[in-house]
Amino acid sequence: MFPFQLLPSKLSLNCSLLAAAAVMSLVATGACAQTGPLRTGVDATFAPHAMVKLGGGLQGFNIDLGEELARRLGRKIEIEGTEFSGLVPGLNAKKYDFVLAPVTATPERAKAMLFTEGYLDTDYTFVIKKGGTAIKGLEELKGKTISVNKGSAYEMWAHDNAAKYGFKYDVYGNNADAVQAVQSGRADANLAGSTVAAWAAKQNPAVQTTYTVKTGLVWALAFRLDDKAGRDAAGNALKCMKQDGTLGKIAQKWFGYTPAPDATVVKAGVGQGVPGLDGYDATPVTPKCS
Repeated sequence: MFPFQLLPSKLSLNCSLLAAAAVMSLVATGACAQTGPLRTGVDATFAPHAMVKLGGGLQGFNIDLGEELARRLGRKIEIEGTEFSGLVPGLNAKKYDFVLAPVTATPERAKAMLFTEGYLDTDYTFVIKKGGTAIKGLEELKGKTISVNKGSAYEMWAHDNAAKYGFKYDVYGNNADAVQAVQSGRADANLAGSTVAAWAAKQNPAVQTTYTVKTGLVWALAFRLDDKAGRDAAGNALKCMKQDGTLGKIAQKWFGYTPAPDATVVKAGVGQGVPGLDGYDATPVTPKCS
């Protein structure tokens, strides 16, 4: 009987070893997933945040931000240039780990995405044809046509305010085309973020900036609702980048100004996320910086 008692023991041992190997394989796979490249996307026409280099590749404020973020997380990063309207669907389909393109943190978006704390303040500025009549107030938009980038916060603003102020708006696949609509006379003004509007006017002598809408809003990195760990890791890195001055230097490089001490680009938040929005964790965070 003894030999027959040994056989089940060996089988049991072998099964246990196989099970353990399977578990270790799954753990290793999960670890590799966490150390693989970060996948993300930008609107590569949204200068100076993201734009194509003459020699190939991408450059801009958000490109530098993404590369520095990845470095601090010990990861490589893969940044795809695409239309803004495709970024959130790509995030939800798990094509991207997060959205690197500037995303305005709003109550509506916070119900569908998990935001880090803001990394830049974002006001809205109108761009008009050079030498055109300046816009001094929103009531002067009556009867005008405004061009906006598809899927952006500016499209949402136009949608919400068109009837109130009596203007029409046209939607374009990217902001460069929206600015071109102003230059060609198809639109009276383009609405975009203040940094983007200033860059467009600096690079294109045919247009100029005019009225700015103060919003109190910020741009933040967007993650899926179920990826709190990813959001918090990126949030920790952002806090470190603010505290050691790295993010402020990137802003100086691309926008040409020294941020004020209370600007979002240099002032780290207390918790994780954007205060007042869904997904905000008010638990005080002490950044772990390397």
